[in-house]
Amino acid sequence: MSPTDPNEETLKGWRRFEELLREFYVAPYRRTFGRARRDQDDLFMLMVFAESLGVPNPVGWYTLELMPLLYEQFHDWHRRMGLEHSPLDDIRCC
Repeated sequence: MSPTDPNEETLKGWRRFEELLREFYVAPYRRTFGRARRDQDDLFMLMVFAESLGVPNPVGWYTLELMPLLYEQFHDWHRRMGLEHSPLDDIRCC
């Protein structure tokens, strides 16, 4: 058995301290960060599907290729927006 390097143990201790410090500062705001991220994601979904919902979208041509990537998340999104059934005729998720 080789003895452990004291510098390595000190480095592990500092890394653990850094993790605990980060958790101490981030934990109270985790819900707020999550809500802000969800709001940004909802706005992005609206921008992608706006043309399909009948809302004029100046970037509709550029977001058209993103629609197939977001179809899986569409059901959760329209439920969060308060729409019981899918507002789009071509997407039947409910």
